[in-house]
Formats: sequence, C-alpha cells, structure tokens
Amino acid sequence: MDLVHLLREVTLRLDLAGARFAGRNGLHPTDLRALISLLDAVRAGDESTPGRLGDRLGLNSAGTTALIDRLERLGLVRRVRDTRDRRRVLLEVDDRALALGQSFFGPLIDRTLALLATFEAGEQAAVRRFLSGVRDAVREEGA
Repeated sequence: MDLVHLLREVTLRLDLAGARFAGRNGLHPTDLRALISLLDAVRAGDESTPGRLGDRLGLNSAGTTALIDRLERLGLVRRVRDTRDRRRVLLEVDDRALALGQSFFGPLIDRTLALLATFEAGEQAAVRRFLSGVRDAVREEGA
C-alpha cells in the first residue's frame, strides 16, 4: 500500500502545482488540462478537434465550446477549417501555448529525466510497466 499512497501523493502534488500554474497564468485548471491534452496530441502527431478534446476531458459540447473560446481569447489555441473537409474544425496550438507549457513542464521534465537516468534499463522498464498498468486500471474504471 505504500506505493499506492505514494502515487496518490505524487498525483495530488502535480495537481496542486498545475492549479497554481494555471492561476498565475489566468487559466482555469480545466484550461490547463486542455492544453496538456492538445500539446500531447501535437507531440503524437494527432489532429485535435473540439469533439475529441471534449471526450478526453469529459466535457459536454457547451462546456467544450466555452473552454475553446477561453483558450482562443488568451491566444493559446485557434480553430481552423480542415483543408480536406471544410465542414470539420481542427484545433491548432499557438506557439505561445508551447512556450507556456515549456515554462511549466520543462524544468519538471528535466528533473524527472535526470532522476530516470539514475535507474538501470530494467528498473526503467519496471517503472514504465507500473505506470502503464495504473493508467490502464484508471481507464478501465472510466475515471
């Protein structure tokens, strides 16, 4: 149970750090979760649509529209028409959002990578297997 409690503490601390960062930058915590989701999609080479974003965040259509409107007003995201299907709207992340994400996550990622570098390959594989398993368990619960 010690590992479960430690994971819960890490999750809580990351959530609190994210909320502080969001507040300092005029964002709602949901805005930050949306930016993380959009930045992850960019990193993975996936297109983002309002529907996909709403699904990932568990928002209804009206909530998703309000969220995207806020991010657009802040100059972090823009809606663009899909060039292959003009009926479809895609979400593009502005360079300001990339810089904002880097300002928050960059130092944390650097410290995390430095810590991981102290682990042997087998230990890293065990950590990956554990985190993937927890992710999958949460996904199965629908949380």
